[in-house]
Amino acid sequence: MESTMARHTCLKLEIPEPIFIKGTWFPSHFHLSITDGLDSWVCDATEEEVRDRAAQWDQPVSTYIQLAEKHLGFQIPSSVYKFTDAGDGNKRLSWTFEKEGTKLEWRWKCQSPPDSKKTTTSILDFLMDANIRLSEEVVRKTQSFEQLKGEAEKCLAQSEKFNSEKMEFEAAVYAKFLGVLNSKKQKLRELRDQLSKKEISGESAQEAEDSDKTESFDGGSDDEKSEEKPREKLAGTSKDPPPRRGYVRKKITHK
Repeated sequence: MESTMARHTCLKLEIPEPIFIKGTWFPSHFHLSITDGLDSWVCDATEEEVRDRAAQWDQPVSTYIQLAEKHLGFQIPSSVYKFTDAGDGNKRLSWTFEKEGTKLEWRWKCQSPPDSKKTTTSILDFLMDANIRLSEEVVRKTQSFEQLKGEAEKCLAQSEKFNSEKMEFEAAVYAKFLGVLNSKKQKLRELRDQLSKKEISGESAQEAEDSDKTESFDGGSDDEKSEEKPREKLAGTSKDPPPRRGYVRKKITHK
């Protein structure tokens, strides 16, 4: 059950003499296997030791494990790593980190294993297995990428085809619409011309009718004037004074 909960990491620590650190991480303890290619060392951090270290730093065990895994699973640029001699063939692994603006250092003692070659072989086997898994993952990702690339190219080709068909359709519809529009415009012009002609003919007829009425009125006035002139003459004649009778002077004789 515990092995299923374990997490594995492997770090190539770039220090003056590079080393490989394989970490096996559990909820309450961890195990380190270290090699420089010739010799190897191991560090078994028991639950009791991890609990004591976590208590010294006022941290929960889970937080202490997470920080250790973080710094030994990946090389943190801001951390200072050391792998120094601790006597009797042992080594001391240390790394620094910052907490609330203060730089702290953790140290763990690593001992020579009973079988150094077996420890080195286990690390190399882990690296080989990890490399194989990564290679297979790369192959799967590459195949998936190529498949997606092919699908993307098909989609792009279809998109271009649809776009071309859309443009052709729009051009055809526009041409038909333009033809209908021009036909409607021509029809409107014809109707407008017909209406204008009707208005002009109606105005001409109205003007002719008005002209006839005017001429008829003027003619009647002349006749009336001609009839009135004799009447005026007759009236004038009647008004002439009667001719004066001759005055005869009678000669009176005196008797």
